[in-house]
Amino acid sequence: MFKSEKKTRAALSVMAVILGAAAAPVSSFAQEAADGGAQAAGAPRLGWYKTCSKQEDNDVCVVQNVVLAGGGQLVTGVGLITVSGKINNKSLQVSVPPARLIPPGIGMQIDGGKSQKIDYLMCMPDRCVAQIPLTDAMVASLKKGTDLVLTSINFRRAPNPIKISLEGFTGAFDGEAVSASKLAESQKSLQDSMQKKADEARKKLEDAQKAAKAQ
Repeated sequence: MFKSEKKTRAALSVMAVILGAAAAPVSSFAQEAADGGAQAAGAPRLGWYKTCSKQEDNDVCVVQNVVLAGGGQLVTGVGLITVSGKINNKSLQVSVPPARLIPPGIGMQIDGGKSQKIDYLMCMPDRCVAQIPLTDAMVASLKKGTDLVLTSINFRRAPNPIKISLEGFTGAFDGEAVSASKLAESQKSLQDSMQKKADEARKKLEDAQKAAKAQ
C-alpha cells in the first residue's frame, strides 16, 4: 500500500512539472509575432531551444518554441516534454490564448499533411493547454518537416492557425540544453527589445496627437 501511494505521489509530482512547463511564463527564446503569427519586422527570433531541470528523482527536459505578439502576449507555444528517472513520460503540449472552443481541440499539421487533433488538458486565465503523448514517429516527422501549423478555434468559432518554422528543431532536440545564464541573458535582451518597441509606438502616438491638435 505504501509503495502504491509513493508511486502515485511521484506520478502526480511529475505531472505537476509537466503542467508547470505549460503554465510557466514564456521565456525569451521565442519568436515575436504580429497578427496571424507572421514574423514582425526586426523582431528577435531565437526559435527552438531545450532546457533541462531536476525534479526529485526525475530529469525533465523541454524542447520548445514560443510565438509572442508585439506586446509580449502569448500567441502559441509548443513544448516536447521528456521525463526520465523513476517516472518515464513523453508528451507534446501546445499553449494558446484563452477564450478557445474546447471540443475542437488544437489541430497539428506538419508541412500541410493530415491534421492531428490535440485535446485540451486544462485552461487557465492566461492560456489553454492541450496535450498528447509524444511518439518517436511524431519526433521523426518534426525533424523532417519544414513548418508546423497549430490551429485553435476561438470563441467566435473562427480558426486561428499559427505557423512555426521547424528550422533548428533537430539541433535543439538532439543537442545540449541551454544554460541558465544564456537563458537569463536572452530574457533581458527580449524584454529590452519589447520595451523599446513600446516606447517607439507611444512616441508615435503622442506625436500624432500633437499634430492633430496643431491642425
